[in-house]
Amino acid sequence: MRKRILITGAAGYIGSLLGERLARGNFVVGTDIRHRELSFPIHLLDIRDPALEQLLREKRISHVVHLASVLEASRDRARDYDIDVNGTRNLLACCQRAGVRHLTVTSSGAAYGYHPDNPEWIDENDPLRGNAVFAYADHKRQIEALLADYRREHPELTQLVFRPGTMLGSATDNLITNLFKAKRVIAVQGSDSPFVFIWDEDVIGAMEAGIREDRSGIYNMAGDGALTVHQIAAILGKPVRALPAWLIIGALWCARRLGVGRYGPEQVNFLRYRPVLSNRRLKEEFGYTPAKTSEETFRFYVEHARARGQL
Repeated sequence: MRKRILITGAAGYIGSLLGERLARGNFVVGTDIRHRELSFPIHLLDIRDPALEQLLREKRISHVVHLASVLEASRDRARDYDIDVNGTRNLLACCQRAGVRHLTVTSSGAAYGYHPDNPEWIDENDPLRGNAVFAYADHKRQIEALLADYRREHPELTQLVFRPGTMLGSATDNLITNLFKAKRVIAVQGSDSPFVFIWDEDVIGAMEAGIREDRSGIYNMAGDGALTVHQIAAILGKPVRALPAWLIIGALWCARRLGVGRYGPEQVNFLRYRPVLSNRRLKEEFGYTPAKTSEETFRFYVEHARARGQL
């Protein structure tokens, strides 16, 4: 049966790819704050705008995919919170009032937080402890709290929530991939700094399956296995520069005081206490096995980044 789908953040990286795929057999519209020519229409609409309810009603939307998010924290934390958390709050209210039946949300593995006592492999039942110092992780945690409230109060709105690890594809270029472009790979002494990667096509494939089958639940998204910072450096063919945490913290603190650079001392915990996501439930309960492992995903990214001259 054809779905009537609205995608928030539809002009973005995953939104455009997913929308193009879903539009092949469904009615699809998107919302975003910027225009982009795609095979489906995009309405210029802020996620915080109550007019979203009218659009949902006019287009008789049955399924919503929520991808709109602040991926890179600005210097205005209140603004970022308003977009991420209050924007999701507005979306949930509009969906409930407009009679939307199914909501798919991309949260993040960052919602678990960066903590020294994180389990070796994090399961979906582990607590969400997104660190307050990381806007992205903290906002994802608060969004998930909103979603949990709605699951209790409005069970008629079916929810499918994904928590991806680091997404990589043939054209990925973001703050995380910037870590791989330096001449040396920075590591924190005493930490393997493991990464789990998920191929962008696997993200889209799992989301498409969930929408097609009206699935519900909460699932981590990651390819099999994880890569330590030393394994990442070996694949890149670059040396590792392992520094003590205190030295990195001091350097980043000085840089922030001088107004130089984009990172603060809290980024040290981002490097050494990364949540390592188990994909067992995604494979066994949801029924989707990623086509690429974490290592295969990273090698795929490296191959294409080198072809573009970015590594």
